Amino acid sequence: MRGDLHVDWSIPATSPGWTGHLERFMGPGKTRAESAVEYIGGAICLLLLARYCWPMLSGRGIAEVVVLAVIAADLVGGVLTNATNSAKRWYHRTPSSRGRLAFVAVHTAHLAVVGLALLGDPVWFVGNTLLLLGCALLIESVPVALRRPVAMAAYMTVLLINLIAFPPPALLAWFIPLFYLKLLVCYLIPEAPIATRGHSRPSI
Repeated sequence: MRGDLHVDWSIPATSPGWTGHLERFMGPGKTRAESAVEYIGGAICLLLLARYCWPMLSGRGIAEVVVLAVIAADLVGGVLTNATNSAKRWYHRTPSSRGRLAFVAVHTAHLAVVGLALLGDPVWFVGNTLLLLGCALLIESVPVALRRPVAMAAYMTVLLINLIAFPPPALLAWFIPLFYLKLLVCYLIPEAPIATRGHSRPSI
């Protein structure tokens, strides 16, 4: 690449024990700059979400508010974490789709909580589960060079389908955009991890 930038796929060593497990979950080798963007950007977005939702929380139970807060924190954090070089390098270190598809499938639990517990709408749950898994399979099945535009097309498609077929209540208007942004765009799209020369780390 031009200047002092280059692509670096080397995986940094991780710490032993639970700290290492956390590093591997977030992406080994996370830089301070990446962490700063996650913390600051995440805090700003969560504050804005709280400001948006606050007028609509009157009459809601404590359990429901806690569930909404946990889901919002997971989605905002997931969007930012999965967009980092460290996460791209870790989760796309192998061409195998099995691990990535399993990660996406776990998120059907989010759809179950929102669709069944919060909305009480099994059709919404089934529809979005099929959309999520179908789009994930499609993105992983196309050549790597096409995954970005295919993911973008899939993302716009699921947003529009939800607007037409499953319009959400105002309180949950943010869920579908952030949920699919995290998984279809930030997580499943393979992107080259860009590093500054002289700052690469040794492989495991």
